[in-house]
Amino acid sequence: MRVLVIGSGGREHALCRALRLDPAVTEVHCAPGNPGMAEIAEQHQVVATDGAAVTELAGRLDVDLVVIGPEAPLVAGVADAVRAAGIPCFGPAREAAAIEGSKAFAKDVMLAAGVPTARAFTCVTDEEAAAALDEFGPPYVVKDDGLAAGKGVVVTDSRDEALAHARACGRVVIEEYLDGPEVSLFALCDGATAVPLQPAQDFKRAHDGDKGPNTGGMGAYTPLPWAPDGLTDQVMAEIVLPTVAELAGRGMPYTGVLYAGLALTEAGPRVIEFNARFGDPETQVVLDRLETPLGGLLLACATGDLAAHEPLRWRGGAAVTVVLAAENYPADPVKGDEITGLPPGGGPAGGAGTYVLHAGTSRDESGRLVSNGGRVLNVIGTGTDVAEARAHAYKALEQISMRGSHHRSDIALHASGV
Repeated sequence: MRVLVIGSGGREHALCRALRLDPAVTEVHCAPGNPGMAEIAEQHQVVATDGAAVTELAGRLDVDLVVIGPEAPLVAGVADAVRAAGIPCFGPAREAAAIEGSKAFAKDVMLAAGVPTARAFTCVTDEEAAAALDEFGPPYVVKDDGLAAGKGVVVTDSRDEALAHARACGRVVIEEYLDGPEVSLFALCDGATAVPLQPAQDFKRAHDGDKGPNTGGMGAYTPLPWAPDGLTDQVMAEIVLPTVAELAGRGMPYTGVLYAGLALTEAGPRVIEFNARFGDPETQVVLDRLETPLGGLLLACATGDLAAHEPLRWRGGAAVTVVLAAENYPADPVKGDEITGLPPGGGPAGGAGTYVLHAGTSRDESGRLVSNGGRVLNVIGTGTDVAEARAHAYKALEQISMRGSHHRSDIALHASGV
């Protein structure tokens, strides 16, 4: 099987790594990729949101499957273009990808499907936003209706800050605050059937103790030793399957991964958000634990054969990833700083149980590895439990140097029992 992965971040590096480990996958291609991905996949230059260019590349490479990593190409309809050319594609069509591309659309789908979520108002004017904020009270939750690379949400006790964010976005969804620990659950879908992956937890705030601005994610871990028994089955029954059925009923069959970002409230799981792609950095730890070969699994989704696929198998133990971020991330990250301390091939960096995935890196004119984004590296640790995996990740991180970099020191701390 020949596979083309579209994207250039840590999520796509994790996908390439898992595909490379699949004995049935003979070739892995990435576009546009990054220096880490180029060590395990053949790299090609393409504009990821250009459906015609992606389709031409996939045809020229004669691939059996295209896997679209980021949300922007999905919302732009790249999956539609690839499928129109007769090439199997893992990723929802543009209409279905609106589940992430528009928060208002997602709320409409959830309401119609009876999916538990926060009460919300879609607001355009200052007056509408002010009325919605007063309806719910603090903490205020204001979400940019469109794509914002994981940074379009403001949760604040300041009404002025909430109004300012609403004004800057133009069209927003303002909703009641959902209290409780957050969980990410991915479900693989083929338009009719859905199969859950292992739940994970990520850390959105930039600094320790869940302080600072929202980011695209500063770390993640799996499994969740504290999660309630039966959580995955409950989420599939009450949230994922009704959503998939609602989209199918609207003529938008969902093919790809449906990401449910959840709050475990006292009343049960509630949807914070849906994404139309694998979450980043949760994918990095979830795929690490997946024992089932990834290539055939994603192809089954793309071709409508998921119901006939064998049950998923999972490795024991745990995985933790910590994000090394550039100076001034998430506001205006500094690029071009040299990265040192990485071993050849990306891992192991801290002894047994660690490796590194590239998220925002490039090569400068002299061939040095440098930062090229806000989230620069994902340092993954694995072990028999969360505590051991966490220790491996932070030991590896100590060996990596990049001027101005920062990371959280409390990823998976609570779950490790330390």
